[in-house]
Amino acid sequence: MQEQYNPSEIEAKVQTHWAEKKTFEVTEDPSKEKFYCLSMFPYPSGRLHMGHVRNYTIGDVVSRFQRLQGKNVLQPIGWDAFGLPAENAAIKNATAPAPWTYENIDYMKNQLKMLGFGYDWSREIATCTPEYYRWEQWFFTKLYEKGLVYKKTASVNWCPNDQTVLANEQVIDGCCWRCDTVVEQKEIPQWFIKITQYAEELLNDIDTLEGWPEQVKTMQRNWIGRSEGVEMTFKVAGSDDNFDIYTTRPDTVMGVTYVAIAAGHPLAEKAAANNPALAAFVEECKQSTASEAELATMEKKGVDTGLKAIHPLTGEEVPVWAANFVLMNYGTGAVMSVPGHDQRDYEFATKYGLAIKGVIKPADGELDISEAAYTEKGILFNSGEFDGLDFEAAFNAIADKLSAEGKGKRQVNFRLRDWGVSRQRYWGAPIPMVTLEDGTVMPTPEEQLPVILPEDVVMDGVQSPIKADKEWAKTTVNGQNALRETDTFDTFMESSWYYARYCSPKADQMLDPAKADYWLPVDQYIGGIEHACMHLLYFRFFHKLLRDAGLVNSNEPAKRLLTQGMVLADAFYYSNEKGARVWVSPLEVTVVEKDDKGRILKAVDNDGHELTYTGMSKMSKSKNNGIDPQVMVEKYGADTVRLFMMFASPPELTLEWQESGVEGAHRFIKRLWKLAHDHIAKGAAPALDIAALTGEQKALRRELHKTIAKVTDDIGRRQMFNTAIAAVMELMNALQKAPQETEQDRALMAEALSAVVRLLYPITPHLSFNLWQELGMEGDIESASWPETDESALVEDSKLIVVQVNGKLRAKIIVAADAAKEEVEALGLADEQVIKHTEGKTIRKVIYVPGKLLNIVAN
Repeated sequence: MQEQYNPSEIEAKVQTHWAEKKTFEVTEDPSKEKFYCLSMFPYPSGRLHMGHVRNYTIGDVVSRFQRLQGKNVLQPIGWDAFGLPAENAAIKNATAPAPWTYENIDYMKNQLKMLGFGYDWSREIATCTPEYYRWEQWFFTKLYEKGLVYKKTASVNWCPNDQTVLANEQVIDGCCWRCDTVVEQKEIPQWFIKITQYAEELLNDIDTLEGWPEQVKTMQRNWIGRSEGVEMTFKVAGSDDNFDIYTTRPDTVMGVTYVAIAAGHPLAEKAAANNPALAAFVEECKQSTASEAELATMEKKGVDTGLKAIHPLTGEEVPVWAANFVLMNYGTGAVMSVPGHDQRDYEFATKYGLAIKGVIKPADGELDISEAAYTEKGILFNSGEFDGLDFEAAFNAIADKLSAEGKGKRQVNFRLRDWGVSRQRYWGAPIPMVTLEDGTVMPTPEEQLPVILPEDVVMDGVQSPIKADKEWAKTTVNGQNALRETDTFDTFMESSWYYARYCSPKADQMLDPAKADYWLPVDQYIGGIEHACMHLLYFRFFHKLLRDAGLVNSNEPAKRLLTQGMVLADAFYYSNEKGARVWVSPLEVTVVEKDDKGRILKAVDNDGHELTYTGMSKMSKSKNNGIDPQVMVEKYGADTVRLFMMFASPPELTLEWQESGVEGAHRFIKRLWKLAHDHIAKGAAPALDIAALTGEQKALRRELHKTIAKVTDDIGRRQMFNTAIAAVMELMNALQKAPQETEQDRALMAEALSAVVRLLYPITPHLSFNLWQELGMEGDIESASWPETDESALVEDSKLIVVQVNGKLRAKIIVAADAAKEEVEALGLADEQVIKHTEGKTIRKVIYVPGKLLNIVAN
């Protein structure tokens, strides 16, 4: 065994071995317990960042741990390869998205291999290939046939620069999240999947997700947003028009003083024809992109439409206002306004001088709405026949009366809206629908699938190539000329079922049900919490669609979810001659001065610029504080990077990147290497004779097996990898101090090193693979068993007792674990150091804390 630790040599050799032996390729084996570990697949952006490294290291640690538990472990990888960034990059680099994507995949694939991740590369998929999206298209046509797909014209957030629809979450301060262009509202036809038909099941099944973080489950419950209320109809005075509203507070209906409708509501647009102020307001609202979440804080604006609505119970007329806090694509696009008992309605009524009427009062006091709305549930008054009722009784009485009069009904509503899957960009899977010459819209016939996206295109930055090329859309179906749909799928479609395709990636069908039945559900899923309400919800929804199509047997796609935190790094800048900030990579910074708490006070870059330190922030291109994993691997080795990533923070919390921490991880690995080298240099160790161990040897072996127990629990159950590593480091401290003079000493060291190498294998696999061989162990470490805790070693037959005289440490004595108080006192008083410090004094008291401390009070 070479004396110096050389990570580049070791890691290259071990990775070659894995590739040649196809170590991580697996097939279905009913005789073994399976374990499917999956990290959210990467977008092929060009190179890995530290967020990737953290995510995939966690997955690899879990996979390798389960492998040593004897399980049949599947850990696949692939590429979420469609999406707008590829289009933007292609335009910038004067190329097409396809070659840019495939080049990035090749580069990032090598980076993943460089980090030693144990993937089954035979199952690799890229969602931009026809072999993959063919089945997505096929499944969409089946959903259409089942009535779960429809097309409608809807208002969308439209980015005029990227020429695509944006989700509300992709609109930041009214601008596109990618290019900062002001977003517009636009009415366009779009395809939708009826996720709302599964809303109740998606909500109820959250309770079965025992291995998911509570935060994610809460976010999904809120996103689905189930509510019980009443839908009621208001007629428009002087016309045959009417409109519906939905409320969860029918107890307040007698306090309605106006009705608010969305600027895009048909009644508002109709009234705007003869109302210039209203027409201008409608146009202004079309430019607004406020999401539902932003409505609470934005300034409330409105215009009187001039229309009057007839209250369904009192028959009174109330004004109808167009308001910017009502969205057409949420609910019915109209709300009843009760300013006495809704703060938003109160603010609007106060601003525009509308009536405010109180109809609910506290059960134990008087109502005061002079400065704010009273929003609590209470007792009805000013409500005619409903006076004196509490919320529940009023809810039932008012709902029953509206129902009896044909003016309303009880209704369960969901905040969740159907999934709009149309995108107007090019680099996505074509939506497999056609329009015949006679206007009939139908799915693309199965024999014509896949509808292949042309890859040899020219991007002009304005229009999708398949929209610009009129010939591409032309086809023939059932003997008729037809036009293909030129919209492409939302990329959340691809990421909603990729996990299932990994089970049979080469099958000539969407899934091989037998293989899917073996591997699914995923046992451990890993990815960022930012995906809680989009990807993870669609992920769950798609699984239920697959189940109902007979392709899978389980109700949920993943048993356990781990959401890792972000990776932060120091950020520095200087201001150039124009006053602009120039961000400097932390790798090019020298810290000149720190305060007594280690905070950076002064730093300079390689060119001598004095820098401003802005603290730790998420690694990003904008602040130039991303650390290239490849640079770190070349400098320290993959195992060091992996060790640091797992040790620096609990997995769900943010990780602060510090190169000093990486150096510390590297030193630890070198310590282990040296300990193993020195042990091996002395030749083969004899077998351990447990019965012949001395007290000190027993204590060391007890620490070894306590560590095995802790690491097993920390990785397997608690998923606290940092504390697992800390436990191994503590054991290493003890091993380095342990004497190596006798055969038993060396035999015990051999047992310890065999265990430590396996305990660290999930985290530092190259190092462990190499040391396992150097230690002369049988086979490759991947086929070894996880070390087992020897429970008998944990039984203490003796205790170390600290002896104090008048509170000061004077001696340490070893006593039998079951020694009586009198025996311990006698041994303590007989110690020569205790005698020295009590000589000539009277012993007043002896205090014994069993198994720990003996304190002698003397004067």
